[in-house]
Amino acid sequence: MTREAKPIPGLMKGRDWLMTQDWSDDEIELALDTAGTLKDEFKSGVPTLHLPHKSGFLIFFDKSTRTRNSFEAGMTQLGGHAHFIDSETSQIAHGESPKDMGTILSTYGHGIMIRHDLVPGEGQAYMREVARHASIPVINMQCDVDHPCQTLADLMTIREEFGKDLKDLKIAVSWAYAPSYVKPMSVPQGLIMLMTRFGMNVTLAHPPEYTLMDEPMQIARDNAARSGGRFEVVDNMADAFADADIVYPKSWGVESLFSQPEEAMNVALQYRDWICDEAMMARANERAIYMHCLPADRNYEVTDAVIDGPQSRVYPEAENRLHTAKALMALTM
Repeated sequence: MTREAKPIPGLMKGRDWLMTQDWSDDEIELALDTAGTLKDEFKSGVPTLHLPHKSGFLIFFDKSTRTRNSFEAGMTQLGGHAHFIDSETSQIAHGESPKDMGTILSTYGHGIMIRHDLVPGEGQAYMREVARHASIPVINMQCDVDHPCQTLADLMTIREEFGKDLKDLKIAVSWAYAPSYVKPMSVPQGLIMLMTRFGMNVTLAHPPEYTLMDEPMQIARDNAARSGGRFEVVDNMADAFADADIVYPKSWGVESLFSQPEEAMNVALQYRDWICDEAMMARANERAIYMHCLPADRNYEVTDAVIDGPQSRVYPEAENRLHTAKALMALTM
């Protein structure tokens, strides 16, 4: 007898997913439960055609591997179709307004997903303007402030490892050196905002130039106070890693220098010793796991021995991007 997919709750139909902070704890739990169900059904070969014949528009202002493919594959597995839109080859490049695009695409399909992450002060504001005029859900695939799809998958991965009760677990979110390009600030900001909601002890580490935006920092402090967790900032990776249960070292840029990439990379050169190697991992708890949103700059942000070692969870973490993307689309569209 063919197993049928579990019905998707209708509580979140029509809702936007722009920052994790916009959804309540119960709504986050619903998203995680739904992702877990969809993951089990995917692995069991159960058809999950929750969005038959529906269309979603994937608008990218930046390059992508995991985000684009998790949403395209996920939409197909839900029975719908995802349209890839490169901002540079669309009328966005000629100045088409968020209002016009949100209004018109709402008449063509059932969801708008946007990645706009490279310019501080632009991405989240752009998405909220699209959402203000759209009559269908808008999902943030990464902006300048938050990466709510990545951090939801991160939270799912941590729970698979440690269980649902995360109180008193320590996660170290640390800057790390990378020579490839000036990376967005949204992943560390998203992590400190979301993980502090669940009673975790969050330690943020970075060199002095790499401070995060004021709003995510304040949200993290407020969330920690409400959940009974702790949020602290230190100025070196070693202190952050000490006795940590989860370590998440990655590069990000200096907020004031995103328009000056050469100068930004010169600042980064001062901190080439900020790398997650075996000695650094040894400072964390014995059971600690290494996480990264990928792509990681191997042997700059992290050594091969760590990212390919037994404590690494980067591949299960990346896999969960599919299931959380599907959950968000199925719940909202």
